[in-house]
This record gives sequence, C-alpha cells and structure tokens, in this order.
Amino acid sequence: MTDHALAVVRAGALTTVQDLGRPGHAHLGVPRSGALDPPAAGLANRLVGNPVGAAVLETTLDGCTVRPRSTVTVAATGAPCRVTVDGRPVAWGAPVRVPAGALLDVGPATAGVRTYVAVSGGVAVEPVLGSRSADLLSGLGPSPLTDGAVLPLGRSAGPHARVDVAPQPAPPTELVLRVTLGPRADWFSPEAVRVLTSRVYRVSPASNRIGLRTEGPALDRAITRELPSEGMVLGAVQVPPDGRPLVFLADHPTTGGYPVIAVVRTPDLPAAAQARPGTPIRFLAVRR
Repeated sequence: MTDHALAVVRAGALTTVQDLGRPGHAHLGVPRSGALDPPAAGLANRLVGNPVGAAVLETTLDGCTVRPRSTVTVAATGAPCRVTVDGRPVAWGAPVRVPAGALLDVGPATAGVRTYVAVSGGVAVEPVLGSRSADLLSGLGPSPLTDGAVLPLGRSAGPHARVDVAPQPAPPTELVLRVTLGPRADWFSPEAVRVLTSRVYRVSPASNRIGLRTEGPALDRAITRELPSEGMVLGAVQVPPDGRPLVFLADHPTTGGYPVIAVVRTPDLPAAAQARPGTPIRFLAVRR
C-alpha cells in the first residue's frame, strides 16, 4: 500500500477525477469528457506546481473530505467554498500545505456548482485512452468517488505558486452564451429562432455533466420528420421533443438524432459549468 495517496473520507454528492479529457476519439464513439471548467482546473494545478493537464478532483455542490497519507500541497478553485485542515480554516484559491494524516475538508459551494481540488503530483489513477477523466456517459475512466476509496498520487513536478489568493471569475448570476446558428436552424420556424435569441431561459435542476438543460419557452419545429443520427460537438444546442434547448457539455454523446439549432462558443462553456439551477440564460447569436 503506497503512502503517497489520498484516502476519501467523504465523497460528497458527486466527486470525480478529471483532467483535460480524451479528445480525438469521437469517431470511435468516445466522448471528450474532462473538467467542465478547464480554466479553474488548470489554475488549481498551476497553484500547486502541477502541469496544467494533471488530474484533479471535481466536486459538485457539497465538496468532499480527504486525508493525504503524505504531506502535500493542495489548492481549491472554481466554485468558492470553505476549506479547512483539521478543522482550521485555510485559504481558498491559494496553495495550502496539508500534513500527512491531516483531514482536508472542502465544504459546500457558497456560489457556483463545481470546485476543483488539485494535489501536488496529481491524482494518478490508471489512464484510459490517454486520460484519467471519469466519463459518466460511457463509463470510461475511474468511477465517481466513494467513501473509503484510496486514490494514488503522482510525484510533485515543481514548487507551488507564491501567491496569497489567485484571481478568478465569479460564478455567473446570469449566463450569456454566444451561439452560432446552425447546422439545423432551418428545421425550426423563424419565430423559434427569434425566441431562442431574445427570450430568457433558466438552468434546469436536471442539468449534469452531459448537458445543461433549460427551462423556458419551447421551440417550434418547421420540419417535423425524423432526423438521422449525426455527429455532435461540444456546445451543441440540441432541441429534444419537449422543445427546450439542451447545451451539450463534456460528457455529451458523440451522435444524436435531434436537430441542433446552434452551437455555443467554447470560451463560454466554463461559465455554464458553474451556473446553478434557476440561473437566467440568454442565447446571443453571433457571426462566425
């Protein structure tokens, strides 16, 4: 049993191991996966001296609690939360030394949804197709954390950052998603396109790592026949039979049989990862 590991004391509602994902395998039916908020995950890694693509923990809403078996440096970024070491408050958004055997508690998010916890050396679970990311749709990669699990750690690659607190964007109070219309915008009525780009939607509680579901006005189809399954990309805005737009996120399927009315610009997707249920959404049409 290695002493360079993390023991999971409290797994939280949904905590997964994530890195930058496994792009390039869509032709095999393998989703990209990876951290839903890559800038936050990358920042956490830089704070502890890891390469930007090292595997981190992605928590959902209520954090997690772990106990390192050796002294490590950790950093929590993304959704703000209370962080303690053996009950003592420590900095969020900054590198923190955690002694061997100490209890690191990453508390519930006070805003946003997903907190990223980087540990010096990175989480060193076995990679699958070049990535350590957990993919909830395909089941590839490590399973979501459970109480009592033990995660191996890699060796520290360099010194941690010398900062007090690293600046990072606040979770959105309103989510503005820039979209390029198409490729199936002509399957919808002109009024539906106008509704999508002028009305306010809200984040649905049914959202997850596969997609951000919305609540709001339904979009009417102009073409109602079946659509043969076709390739899907990150950020695709698919419209299922209920007419409510669904924005595909990191664990999205590689194909789908419902029309895609638009595609969200990739730089806007990290904010979508931090948008809580009920957050207003505006879709803003932009040119290519």
